Amino acid sequence: MPDSSQLDIDRTNPGRWTVTFSNPPINMFVPATIDEFAVLMTDLEADPSVKVVLFQSANPDFFVAHLDVARAAERPEVLGLWRDCVLRLSSAPVVSIAKIRGRARGIGNEFVLACDMRFASRQNAIFGNPEVGVGLVPAGGALEWLPRLVGRSRALEIALSADDFDADIAERYGWVNRTLDDADLDSFVDTLARRLASFDRETLGAAKTQINRFGMPTATELQSSIDLFFPALASPSGQARRAKLRNLAYGVPSDFEMNFGRYLPTLGQAGNDDKDLPLTGAPKG
Repeated sequence: MPDSSQLDIDRTNPGRWTVTFSNPPINMFVPATIDEFAVLMTDLEADPSVKVVLFQSANPDFFVAHLDVARAAERPEVLGLWRDCVLRLSSAPVVSIAKIRGRARGIGNEFVLACDMRFASRQNAIFGNPEVGVGLVPAGGALEWLPRLVGRSRALEIALSADDFDADIAERYGWVNRTLDDADLDSFVDTLARRLASFDRETLGAAKTQINRFGMPTATELQSSIDLFFPALASPSGQARRAKLRNLAYGVPSDFEMNFGRYLPTLGQAGNDDKDLPLTGAPKG
């Protein structure tokens, strides 16, 4: 059984669970997070009283920063477990809602894409899949979910640019349901969750299943991206890019992690070595 400290689960509201991510300092996903998420899914599926599950973050700057790639590489099977978890979440007769403050990048963005609904703080939500910028291919579902939600061309812009996108653009693209002023986000999502929890679970689940026929990727489609991830992880060019991250305060609170997209082009500049890269320290602004 994994350490359950990364997911704080509040089951006190009838028909509603609230799950809060907390993995200081920046809410990175590690293999243990995915193990714990699998346990959460088993619990959700086993409880016939739950109708709505709300996901949020304890860190206002980071919903989920990204995957800890080095630790995931030590357990290659963990991406297969992640594939199964997001498919279970998407197909469960429970309505999943992501309430997003802070950065949702990489697997964090892929997680919210797998949720049924996404609502974001207009002032304090950032989205992106930076994998291509560090020599990898998104393997947690972005390449399958994004074209369904935003269309082919915008999916290409998001995945290939590896840049950060603010909440207003995410709303315009259809990446999220809507953005709200930060002061209004909690009350809006809480009202919606309470409304949904007042309905019959069987009816909610049946309607969700019908809609899933037109918008949900298959296990085979998700696996095809996972199959690209580990060869990219081993490629010399990708390894050279990722080696330059060590002087950029990767994985800790820093200007780099706050503004990941801004720094990625620097990793590919010809002739650069570590001393040429901008050093980062405490977050700015």
